[in-house]
Amino acid sequence: MPIVARALKALEVSRLTTRGLHMVGTVAGLGLSVSKTGSRSWILRTKIGARRCDIGLGSYPEITLAKAHERARATKDDIRNGTDPIAERRTKSATVEWTFERCAHAYIDGHTASWKNAKHAQQWRNTLATYAYPVFGSKHVRDVGKTEVLQAIEPQWTTKKTMARVRERIELVLSWATVRGYRSGDNPAVWRGNLDQVLAKPSKVSKVVPHRSLPYPSMQAFMTQLRKADGSGARCLELLIYTACRSGELRGALWSEIDVQAGLWHIPAARMKADRDHRIPLSAGAITLLESLPRFAGTDLVFPSSKNTMLSDMTLSAVMRRMKVPAVPHGFRATFATWAQEQTGYPSDVRERALAHTVGSKTTAAYERGDQFEKRVQLMADWAAYIDANAP
Repeated sequence: MPIVARALKALEVSRLTTRGLHMVGTVAGLGLSVSKTGSRSWILRTKIGARRCDIGLGSYPEITLAKAHERARATKDDIRNGTDPIAERRTKSATVEWTFERCAHAYIDGHTASWKNAKHAQQWRNTLATYAYPVFGSKHVRDVGKTEVLQAIEPQWTTKKTMARVRERIELVLSWATVRGYRSGDNPAVWRGNLDQVLAKPSKVSKVVPHRSLPYPSMQAFMTQLRKADGSGARCLELLIYTACRSGELRGALWSEIDVQAGLWHIPAARMKADRDHRIPLSAGAITLLESLPRFAGTDLVFPSSKNTMLSDMTLSAVMRRMKVPAVPHGFRATFATWAQEQTGYPSDVRERALAHTVGSKTTAAYERGDQFEKRVQLMADWAAYIDANAP
């Protein structure tokens, strides 16, 4: 019999981030598995007859600690009653009708852990449910051909830029199904040498619209107005401007990542778009702002919501709307970039590093591993001095 570990509480479980299997107690053999990528799932380590096995009970936090306890007990009851849960799953999988919709769900479930943005999986589900499933979602995946793909995407190809993403997602699901052995032959959703012969190039029909931003000469007046606004959303937006980072990076910022004394914020690769560690030098204005913020019990988040979770991405947008400013939070990165280009003499690679952009080719990046931090210290200090020029 597995040893029952000390029973962990829900908050303790939420803090398990070290790679490996962490036993959570209450039910013998129940543990939370943390993968190399940081994804977490429930595992029941038990025996079926004389065979030791690990049985998956679902991903965390979708499956809560309480629900994991229920599933673990139910699984153990089934085993005691002579059922082999693993064999049952295999039998069920063998008899499954692999429709396109079922394949899509399996693809999404299998890749969600590798997607940084939690909304990415939901976007996949929503777009496929809206455009693909009504046309061929119930068809066996082997019967989905070019005719079906075109029926789904062609009607709105020239009017909705999201259709290009829908095509890509259909292609990936069909490729997954081919590798799994559920279909064979060419992929009817491939673009090059296939659909590009019958559909207009996406870039020709869907123009990229840049994020609305403020011109940098307006920043001093805006900062004066922003400092008068109350709420954590306003303070988060203020720090976002000081650091020129992305909204998600700041809304997920942890106190443990920030060294106020050293004037440094170190964002781990797992939370960065480029999947690379990023260091942000904190200006005097940013440090003063951080030192004025309260710290809340039960969370390491710098800007927690009322439920001690990460602020919604709409929180900062709401601040902008209330201030009646014709711009969006992400646009401040463009404001910073334009100011740095037109008003300073810093080299382009220093400016790009400040925005956490990849500089040069992959070959160049392999050799140039520095992040221009010391040069960026002065750049961010100059930026803070510029936007704070009218500060009282």
